[in-house]
Amino acid sequence: MPAADARTSPSGTEAAPGAVPGTGAVPRAAEPEDAAAAEEAEEASAFGHDPVPPDATAAYGSHPDQVVDFYRPRGPAHGRPAPLVAVLHGGAWRAAYDRAHVSPLAARLAAEGFAVASVEYRRGGAGGGHEGPSAPIPPVPPGADPSAAQEGAEALPTAGRWPDTFDDVAAALDALPRLAAAALGADAIDPRRVVVTGHSAGGHLALWAAARHVLPPESPWHRSSPPPFRGVVALAPIADLASSIRLRVCSGAVLDLLGGPDHAAARLPHADPAALLPTGIATTIVHGTTDNVVPPQVSAAFVSAAAAAGEEPTVAWLPATGHFPLIDPAAPACVTVVDEIAQLAW
Repeated sequence: MPAADARTSPSGTEAAPGAVPGTGAVPRAAEPEDAAAAEEAEEASAFGHDPVPPDATAAYGSHPDQVVDFYRPRGPAHGRPAPLVAVLHGGAWRAAYDRAHVSPLAARLAAEGFAVASVEYRRGGAGGGHEGPSAPIPPVPPGADPSAAQEGAEALPTAGRWPDTFDDVAAALDALPRLAAAALGADAIDPRRVVVTGHSAGGHLALWAAARHVLPPESPWHRSSPPPFRGVVALAPIADLASSIRLRVCSGAVLDLLGGPDHAAARLPHADPAALLPTGIATTIVHGTTDNVVPPQVSAAFVSAAAAAGEEPTVAWLPATGHFPLIDPAAPACVTVVDEIAQLAW
């Protein structure tokens, strides 16, 4: 059966050092001598940029969070209307993080010649919290009660809203071509070249949005046909919800997103990208090998599920790279992100 493509990244680093060829296995990468310090520096760099105001903002609903920021393409347009890149921000589906923290990435993509739509959506909780545990938490053993994954996470705001988070992503992306044409001009964008990208929790939502036609027919988000995307570029995505629950990714955020452990079994088939395969839509995963927020094993589990379903996602494993450089315009990892989007968009 087809397997993931683990290739060399355009920044010149080998994308899958130590991986078993043709398996999509997580590469065996050495940890930095001071992994905590390296991770802290990466996060500080990614969040150290000033927010970049959009060229236009449009609403797709009546709630204050139901808005999309648009950035006009400023780079080379290849002599034709620009592809449209939809960006779904991360933050463990928690309200503490909004689209402002990915606005520098949106501006970088616009500078590369893309029209960019940065989507806001309803999240859970309010106030503080952090996209990941502050200290290592042992994983939940296979077969153990997944509700244990919420232990130690009580201090964090609730992650996600069911069904609101999914309602918003579906509505925003369905309305996107119309909103983009009104905001940027119909002659500025090519609605046939839409690429969806997302980071972390936003990567989960990007993969989910591309799989709505695979949802159970009774799902309120089911589409009768595939969404009109050229592809998805998922950045350190929470791509496999079952493994993310076992690994306690983002301190129980996945169970929060599903409405709590009592609802997990019933709602996973409607929310888990790894259970919604094959999609028939080109998919690229970009993941750092030293990511301690969303471990690379989560992407590896998705890749294995895709291979079992007969699909072949492209995977770029970035060595010695953590969670946040993928959205940091100043980081070498961003070169890979831009290139992977361009390969699908053009």
